[in-house]
Amino acid sequence: MNADREVLLVVHPDYDTTRSAAREVSAKFSKAGIRLRVLDKEVRDLIEPNQGLGSPCLVVAPEEDPAEGTELVFVLGGDGTLLRAAELARPHGVPVLGVNLGRVGFLAEADFDKLEDTMQRVVERNYRVEERMTIDVTATCDGEVIAETWALNEASVEKSSRDRVLDALIEVDGRPVSAFGCDGVLCATPTGSTAYAFSAGGPIIWPDVQALLVVPSNAHAMFARPLVVSKDSEITVGIDPDGSTAVLTCDGSRHFDLPAGTRIQVVSGRVPVRLVRLWDGPFTDRLVQKFALPVKSWRERHARGAE
Repeated sequence: MNADREVLLVVHPDYDTTRSAAREVSAKFSKAGIRLRVLDKEVRDLIEPNQGLGSPCLVVAPEEDPAEGTELVFVLGGDGTLLRAAELARPHGVPVLGVNLGRVGFLAEADFDKLEDTMQRVVERNYRVEERMTIDVTATCDGEVIAETWALNEASVEKSSRDRVLDALIEVDGRPVSAFGCDGVLCATPTGSTAYAFSAGGPIIWPDVQALLVVPSNAHAMFARPLVVSKDSEITVGIDPDGSTAVLTCDGSRHFDLPAGTRIQVVSGRVPVRLVRLWDGPFTDRLVQKFALPVKSWRERHARGAE
């Protein structure tokens, strides 16, 4: 075994295909001399590392910096699983490679039917790495920092009570832009523009565009359109001191309660997330494929029927 090569495996254990896929990854990397790390007892039981002859799997806990020193983090699951893996990989600059076992899987580089090719590319070190910008998020109340976090996709500030409206003021670079009642406000990266922000009515931003996106959610105002601002800008979402409380959520997994009067500052992140890329196609092709977009005109689609 090549002791210099280690890969961390992160999986979504609830998918039906995960067990066989994880075993396949374990066997392939073991044969190639790559040591596999797995995260916890659930994953260990999933791939059964102690069966067979001398499995190289090493069980580690999430709090033990499991990605440190690894070549990459190999993900079996959907975008949520990849975001969880990115949280482990980002502090150490370790790239993340996703194999989609979910639905859209926009962040994943390969689908399940390409698993064998994907593993072989890893074995041969035949891949490239690109950096994706993140955002750093700081929440303060009465001059005190109450939350500091980050996100690859988005930070959402949303009302904490279904029967209340969140009164928010949006500022860009210290200047007020618009105040309104809403369900929430999303601050997203270009990577996150195809996720929650897209569902809330925001535009899609190509990942090589360095920008920040602000998307109000169900806002009650004449001017509550999505905003695309410079990556060097500072976005502030201010919650009315006399209004309702809110919840800050980053990448759908890290949650912070926000009292009335909280101010949330969002800036470009200091530390990017590194994603493995295997295929050379443009983002446009990925967009069309993932969303199954119709790319033929009405005339082209109906030409045969007119003959």
